[in-house]
Amino acid sequence: MPLSVSQMPHPPISDEALSLVSACFRALGEPSRLRILRALEERERSISDLVEVTGLTQTNVSRHVQILVKSGIVGRRKEGLSVICFIDDPLITELCHMVCGNLVKRLGEKVKILERAERS
Repeated sequence: MPLSVSQMPHPPISDEALSLVSACFRALGEPSRLRILRALEERERSISDLVEVTGLTQTNVSRHVQILVKSGIVGRRKEGLSVICFIDDPLITELCHMVCGNLVKRLGEKVKILERAERS
């Protein structure tokens, strides 16, 4: 039977590498950035599109995109006068789906516990 990810031995990791990992998680720790990632999951978008889809101001979108680009999660390129953004690390989408799926599972379990408590 193969080992699960949590059972696999962890290779040594430098303090510098841990700082990069921490920066990535910090970038994901802001709801507005997660909103931007969800929009980019559907397709590449310009900053103007992201403003429209997320409801954030252009200044906020640009600032959050810059942080996501710096952390290596999002990429961007110029097309004429527009800046086009895209998810540069596809594993981020997978990570977000895993976290959301786990959250739904945990909330479902809490609902069951509350329902049992109400019946008793």
